[in-house]
Amino acid sequence: MEQHISVLSLLVVVTTAFLTPIILHRFKLNFIPVVVAEIIMGLIIGKSGFDIVHQDAWLSTLSTLGFIFLMFLSGLEIDFTAFSGSKKRDVLANGKKEPNTFVAATTIFAGIFIFSLILSYLFVLAGFIDNAFLMTLIISTISLGVVVPTLKEAHLMKTVIGQIILLVAVIADLVTMILLAVFVSIYEAGHGNTWLLLILFGAGIVLYFIGKKFKSRTFIETLSTGTVQIGTRAVFTLIIVLVGLSETVGAENILGAFLAGVLVSLLSPNQELVHKLDSFGYGFLIPIFFVMVGVNLDVWSLFSEKKLLLLIPLLLIGLLLSKLVPVYLLKIWYDTKTVISSGFLLTSTLSLVIAAATIGERMEVITPQMSGTLILVAVITSIFTPMVFKKLFPLEAAISKKVSVAFLGANQVTLSLSQELKSGLYYPVLYHTKMEKSDKQIANSLFDIVEITDYSIDSISKTNVFQSEIVVISTGDENLNASLSIEAKEKGVSRVIARIESIELEQNLREQNIEVFSSFMSTKTLLRALIESPTVINILTNQETGLYEIKMLNTHFDGMHLRQFPFTGDVIFVRIFRGKDSIVPHGDTELQMDDRLIVTGSKEYVVELKRELEFCETC
Repeated sequence: MEQHISVLSLLVVVTTAFLTPIILHRFKLNFIPVVVAEIIMGLIIGKSGFDIVHQDAWLSTLSTLGFIFLMFLSGLEIDFTAFSGSKKRDVLANGKKEPNTFVAATTIFAGIFIFSLILSYLFVLAGFIDNAFLMTLIISTISLGVVVPTLKEAHLMKTVIGQIILLVAVIADLVTMILLAVFVSIYEAGHGNTWLLLILFGAGIVLYFIGKKFKSRTFIETLSTGTVQIGTRAVFTLIIVLVGLSETVGAENILGAFLAGVLVSLLSPNQELVHKLDSFGYGFLIPIFFVMVGVNLDVWSLFSEKKLLLLIPLLLIGLLLSKLVPVYLLKIWYDTKTVISSGFLLTSTLSLVIAAATIGERMEVITPQMSGTLILVAVITSIFTPMVFKKLFPLEAAISKKVSVAFLGANQVTLSLSQELKSGLYYPVLYHTKMEKSDKQIANSLFDIVEITDYSIDSISKTNVFQSEIVVISTGDENLNASLSIEAKEKGVSRVIARIESIELEQNLREQNIEVFSSFMSTKTLLRALIESPTVINILTNQETGLYEIKMLNTHFDGMHLRQFPFTGDVIFVRIFRGKDSIVPHGDTELQMDDRLIVTGSKEYVVELKRELEFCETC
């Protein structure tokens, strides 16, 4: 009989998780994050509603695994390129110089943490909670799961203000997770000393270097396909190893999962693997966890205590003040609406509050009713703060930046191409060694060229080359091109394109994710195509209706059928590349994240489509 009840409860929870996004879509409730809707649905079928689901071994295990995988994906979401060297700051539309994103974000988070500490002691003095440390973590945490999609939808990921908001959330995620582990080791009896956490981080460092060593091996790539899927197996092994080690040293299992996500993020996994992990997590385990959060939450017991009812608005006000006051530093550079809306978005909090509340309840630092109140407040912030942000944030500030392209080496190809790119979505800059006076006058009259002393790393580092999103290296020396391209990749440049004529060099660079072009191969390929497919070449070389590649990075269109695509214009979808698959598009074809779309149409409409689909990528 117990087995029957277990299966029935699991069936109800899984069915609820399946129906939730359908209901949101059907009733156009897209302003509610799916994870929040899952908690609300859990409330309906759980203790606060019909009470048709009961906790058992199956649900407990799957819910715990969902929580662990959620923390793993939270670590995976962290983009460490945000911590890389600062680029040259441009001038804002109001005439002020852009702030340094890292300095601004670090200062704001320091302010958030100090303000949270002060508010926590006030809550302790008021008798709402006994532990100021735990309350500080709860107030200072920020939900990356809410911040990232909101910034993407607003096309702000490539703007300075978007990067500051993102970096504040990333720092908050890292710091509060580490401090939560410290909190457990200090306050929970039977857990190890705080210094034992160093063993966990030491193991993480060792595993990172092992992963880095084996990642680029040829046999790994071979084993990543078919039924082996070695990359996915490696990730799950890493999670289990670090979760097990985390519990062994007396820390929470979620810290091990979070650390596993951070390590995978540092190893720069390919987007296909990330998509698989997201699909598995958000498609199965994580929805079960969030539904069970709602199932176990007894809202009516919260309403029965006047003290907890009073805490809900006070905590909401505290969360808002802890973010709005420090964020007001941005008033130096931005208008009031931008600053206030940024503060509201940073108030959103969910996963780590649930983690802290769950741990606090288990350790008996807080009551189950207090834990439920904290989770309820987190749910409320996740609903209304993104809505306020979208309403307040100035639309003109959301204009997407142009993609910066640095050309190293001025020649007939790069000079001509830089001129063509200027009128589109790109901001090209040419860098070349010092020229003769006569050549300089001719070049500067037609092109914008930045002179450098030589092509040494020291000279190039004094420019903005390594801060560009695309670097094209086309000097006359292919060995120099190869060494500079490797250096650019190590400096964190997302796309590096090098001119290489040697087959041996080409193979070596491609293994390091460096794109390569060759004058000989380009000419030969073009001539063969002219002989075999002259019409195709005409399409490719036509300035008005050529073929263009667009990467689908806007979550708003994820899962949308082409026949429902709202974009107007003369753009036609020719091909869709999804991972290693090539898809011929038709009306029922669904767009998916990271699809590479081959389209044709007039340039103005293609540019508009690129802005809509491609300019949401995390920087």
